[in-house]
Amino acid sequence: MSSRSSIVSIRISLGSSCRGHTSMKVVPYDRLPKSDLIVDCVYESGADGQLAGEPISKLLPGSGNMGGFRVSGRGNSKNWVVLFTTGEDRDWPDSLDLNTGKFIYFGDNKTPGHELHDTRAGGNKVLRHAFAKLHDDGSRRLDVSPFFIFKKHSTKNGSRSVQFKGLAIPGFPGLSATEDLVAVWKSTDGQRFQNYRSTFTILDVPVVSRAWIADLAAGNANTSNAPKAWQDWVATGTYRPLVAEPTTVIRSVEQQIPDTSLKASILECVWMHFQAAPIAFEAFAARVYQMTDARVIIDEITRGTIDGGRDAIGRYLLGLPDDPVYAEFSLEAKCYRPPINGLTPNTIGVTEVSRLISRIRHRQFGVLVTTSLVARQAYEEVREDRHPILFISGRDVAEILISNGFNTVERVAALLASEFQV
Repeated sequence: MSSRSSIVSIRISLGSSCRGHTSMKVVPYDRLPKSDLIVDCVYESGADGQLAGEPISKLLPGSGNMGGFRVSGRGNSKNWVVLFTTGEDRDWPDSLDLNTGKFIYFGDNKTPGHELHDTRAGGNKVLRHAFAKLHDDGSRRLDVSPFFIFKKHSTKNGSRSVQFKGLAIPGFPGLSATEDLVAVWKSTDGQRFQNYRSTFTILDVPVVSRAWIADLAAGNANTSNAPKAWQDWVATGTYRPLVAEPTTVIRSVEQQIPDTSLKASILECVWMHFQAAPIAFEAFAARVYQMTDARVIIDEITRGTIDGGRDAIGRYLLGLPDDPVYAEFSLEAKCYRPPINGLTPNTIGVTEVSRLISRIRHRQFGVLVTTSLVARQAYEEVREDRHPILFISGRDVAEILISNGFNTVERVAALLASEFQV
């Protein structure tokens, strides 16, 4: 299906079943049983907030109304598998990369005292079975159940409402059999245990038709109603991810500030730690950027009096380890007042950004890390003039820490006290 036809399909479906403007597509609760599954459409729950009004069980009968794993069918042959995420689990942060279609989902062994596959819902067994079929003989792809991805998305009329994120299949282009399903270790209160980190591909399927859902419920996945991207994958193993290039590269204020109380508390902890000695924030900012990618190499934290406008310098590995090619970068750190607890933020403006741009030499790029946010004018000038500047704002700092296991204020405070004394 071409991108143009995909857009047309979405518009047709929205006109028939969704209400609301383009930024919030919503299917009301009473229309769920007859609705198609439309990417990024919101499906309302019952207005009373009771479990009986949970929408997934109405969209996909037989899926159940609780838990992250919800399966239809008996034994190893499932009609489909629903993966539900709240997006709020600080220890197991599920994520979807809209630019690539890669979806990372953590299994259901999330507490000590159980073997990897010994879970009440059997979710990790479902993952093991699906990925085993993926890497078995190619003809067994037909035995892989389709995965429907939903995310919590409360609305005014339904606290249990969900958003459909897409039709997924196990694996991702370029990932080997040892990389797409990995058992990772965690520890809680000194007790160690394992859980799965699984990688899926969201297929280029803007609409899953009600007709195919009926086929699946009858145990027939490979019918004429099946989406073309699904059929191609079953037949050839070709992945066609749903890739969505952003329409804008200028993030709003809301996109740069913490969107949960946990992120706000973590950012406040960081800012308070360095408030009296902002120069010490430079080493921390370099560490935060290094947490984003193992290929980031910090060569030097420069001294404030002779840094020439650069708080750190480093390299980004582009080539192979035994034949490296590096892109050099300059990093600037700004421990500015963040927009938390009603405080008016001290934003990054044109002056600060221009200072970093002037320090970047040919074939280098710049990184600006702040506990605050970048003002719109500065953001626009950088993007419109195509300057190679990477912005890490306050919300990013909190999210990077959380994704690297510093997911409580206490853990962040311990990191700061042990490695970044002021």
